[in-house]
Amino acid sequence: MQETSPSSGFFARKRRRYSTAVILAVSVVAGVAGCGTASADAQTGEVVRVIDGDTLVINFEGEDQRVRLLNVDTPETKHPDKAIECLGPEATAFLESMLPPGTTVGLDFDVERTDQYDRVLAAVALEDGTLVNAEIARQGLGIAVLFEPNSKYFDVVRDAQAEATANETGLYDPSAECTVPAEIEQAAAAVTEAMEQPAGATAAAAAATVGSLAAALVAAKALHSALKAGEQSVRWLAHSTAAGVSLLSGLSATIDSGESRLASIEAEAETLKSEEAQARADAAAKKAEAARVAAEQKERAAAAAVAEQERKEAAERAEADRLAAEAAALEAERLAEAERERVRNLPAPYVPPAPQPAPPVVQPPPPAQEPFPGYTGPRCYAPGGKTWKPCP
Repeated sequence: MQETSPSSGFFARKRRRYSTAVILAVSVVAGVAGCGTASADAQTGEVVRVIDGDTLVINFEGEDQRVRLLNVDTPETKHPDKAIECLGPEATAFLESMLPPGTTVGLDFDVERTDQYDRVLAAVALEDGTLVNAEIARQGLGIAVLFEPNSKYFDVVRDAQAEATANETGLYDPSAECTVPAEIEQAAAAVTEAMEQPAGATAAAAAATVGSLAAALVAAKALHSALKAGEQSVRWLAHSTAAGVSLLSGLSATIDSGESRLASIEAEAETLKSEEAQARADAAAKKAEAARVAAEQKERAAAAAVAEQERKEAAERAEADRLAAEAAALEAERLAEAERERVRNLPAPYVPPAPQPAPPVVQPPPPAQEPFPGYTGPRCYAPGGKTWKPCP
């Protein structure tokens, strides 16, 4: 939305620099409700270059002067002690697009004309009456700031900022990754997603869930701390309203819920860890018992195998002995049969003829009476005649 245009013939009817500047400034002020009356020393100038989102160099009063836009503050890009802030480069690019070098602008001032850095404090307006200070806030690239006693343009810049807030533009855009709403939304979503993950059926799964949730909480807490610590940064000041406080409170609540869930999952993880340790111990004991039983069975099997081998060997020996005995018996039988066969084949034994009947014994007649009793027959005497023996 543009401010009310100044009179159409303003730039075409330049008379004196002072009068032109006054007319332009009056046009701008008249088009911005609540801004009051333009300064008596309002000026026109020509843009030389843009320095950052709220500072530029304008040539007026015969020289190049650094101008700091009144009642608006944009994210830092040039601060020697601060990192480039969210949408700072975008704010600079937007101001460069609005005020390319050579652009004619009107400048209006407030109570204090310069700041501590010797920059000119001014409201800058285009030929069509657009108030650059307010347009930056309307794009969500800057916030309304009040540094007393310069308050002339604060309300109009604040109203423009309210439009950006309502339209979720710039610093209020949750889709812009570096903005507070986006970062809070991302951090809260990460914690919520991790909270919704099941603990898992194993200690390892539970530990992974714990790790995921813990990491999300660390990031959320870091963001919360950074936002608290950076309360003077533009991106946070843009949310220093009730809505901003609500965003931060919502993040705190999410963190609290996440920590509660984390404690619960950690307890589950410890329980699963203990149960799994006990299960491993039981399994080890069961395995040891199985090994013992297997060893016993192996020993018994080995003993049985030895016994069986011995039985087989004994049986083989007995069989061998039996076969040997059978062989011996067969051999003995063979020999006996052979002997019998031999005997059978022997010639018949000589059988002497039966003796002839003895002839009848004829009793000799009784011997004749010896005429010489005691006679023993002829005697043959040895030489000398002393010994004798019956003569043959």
